[in-house]
Amino acid sequence: MSRMTPRSWSFVVWLRLIVAGCAFALATLGASAANDSKTLVYRWVDEHGVIHYGDRVPPQYSQQETTVLNGQGVEVGRVSAEKSPAQMEASAREQEELRKQKQHDDFLLTTYTSIEDIEQLRDERLQQLKGQRVAAEQYVAGLHDRLLALQARALLFKPYNEGQEARRMPDDLAEQLVRTLNEIRTQRNALTSKDQQEAAVRAQFQADIDRYRELRAASTAAAH
Repeated sequence: MSRMTPRSWSFVVWLRLIVAGCAFALATLGASAANDSKTLVYRWVDEHGVIHYGDRVPPQYSQQETTVLNGQGVEVGRVSAEKSPAQMEASAREQEELRKQKQHDDFLLTTYTSIEDIEQLRDERLQQLKGQRVAAEQYVAGLHDRLLALQARALLFKPYNEGQEARRMPDDLAEQLVRTLNEIRTQRNALTSKDQQEAAVRAQFQADIDRYRELRAASTAAAH
């Protein structure tokens, strides 16, 4: 076995020092890069449109959207702007409307197979309303006949009859007159409500037909 000379020994020591130094440098760079990747930087815009960077967002800018960057300047996320109570309420209403619309869309697609199905149900509902209206009109006509009979009786009594022998109108007759007039007024208001209800039914079914047509068209387009 050959023995190392002082010169060769020095060369080996020098080589090992270089290798160790390189390893230390690589480890330091790796640690630095790791720390950079873990460091978060926030980017925001002030009221003058100037972009700012920092490790935290000043309180006066916390209510606006902020971009989050890592130590290498790569965007890793966003912090949504804080919303006022009014904005939060409006957003909640919007989400609720979207939920209701999605629920109604699912109902349309799962309930009907064609526009004709919707039209058939519409016509059935309108026919029911028509039957209710005819019955209400007949009832009002009967009330009107009753009112005429009561008024004819009332002419026999004061104050409608000015004859000396005319008596004061009986309380039950006066009560029947008032009750009949009030019932006629109520039923006429109900007939007006029937008109409004019929218009609402027509409008709702037309909206459903239009929406169903849109959904089917979108489904067909997606399939192709």
